[in-house]
Amino acid sequence: MRAARPNHGLGRAAPAAGPRPAAALTALGLGCAGVLAVGAPPALAAPACGPAWASAAAVGRPTAEVAWRAKLLTRTPLWSAPAQGRARGAVTPEQAPWLLVLRAQVDDEGRCWVQVRLPTRPNRAAAWIDARRARLRPTPWRIVVTRRARTLDVLDGGRRVRRFRVVVGKPATPSPRGLFSIVGVWRWKPSDFLGAYILPLTAHSNVLQEFGGGDGRVGIHGRGGTSLRDPLGSARSHGCVRLSNAAIEWIVRRIGARGLPGIPVSVR
Repeated sequence: MRAARPNHGLGRAAPAAGPRPAAALTALGLGCAGVLAVGAPPALAAPACGPAWASAAAVGRPTAEVAWRAKLLTRTPLWSAPAQGRARGAVTPEQAPWLLVLRAQVDDEGRCWVQVRLPTRPNRAAAWIDARRARLRPTPWRIVVTRRARTLDVLDGGRRVRRFRVVVGKPATPSPRGLFSIVGVWRWKPSDFLGAYILPLTAHSNVLQEFGGGDGRVGIHGRGGTSLRDPLGSARSHGCVRLSNAAIEWIVRRIGARGLPGIPVSVR
C-alpha cells in the first residue's frame, strides 16, 4: 500500500464501470487505491445448494477448480447462521457488488443460504445471506499470491495459466495471509504509482488500521512512477501486491472486468 494524496489522479481516472471514482474512494476508504463496482452478467439457472464442495452445477465450498460468486441485488441482511435469530447488519452492492461464496446450506424450509466473505475487517469476516437476495455464478478463476516466492499465479479450472513476479509487503507491513476476493476493477494512469489497474481486495492490513486516509485495505495494482524503484520480486510495499502494468492488463483482459469481482484470491 502507499499513502495517496487526497485527489491523486482522480480527475483523470477512467473506471471500467461503476460509481464515480471519488465516491468509490470515499465509500471504501482504500488505503492504496480506489475501487469500482461492475455490472452483472446474465443470470444462470438456480444451482443445487448444499454443504459439499462446489462444482460447476452446485454452489458450495470453493475448490481449486471452481468457486461461486454472489452478486448482490440490493441491500442484503447478514446472519450469523442460516435463518436463525436476527440479522446482524447488512451489506450493499456499493460496498462490494460481488461476494465470494464460502459455504452453502439448505434450511428446514428448503431455502438456500450462502456464507460469503465480507469486505470488512477482520480479514476472516463472513456471514450468511439468503441466496434469493443474490445472483449466483460459478467461476473457474483463482489468483494465488505466494509471499515467499513473491509470485502471483493465475489459475483457470485449477490449472496455472500464468505466473508473474510481484512486489509484496515488506516485513514490517506484510501482505496479509488468507482467502480473500476481488472487490472491483479500476482503470488507472499507467504512469502513476498505482499503475494501469487497481484490483482492491476484501483484505486489510494487519498492521495499519488506517493508511492514506483509508482503512488499510489491501489491493493488487500495477506499477508506475516512483513505484518502479522497487523491483519485481522484492518485499517493499505496505501490504499491497504490485505487478507490472503488462501483467495486470493481461489479467483484466483475460478474465474480464466483469468476471474479476468476487473471484477467490489466496495469499499464502
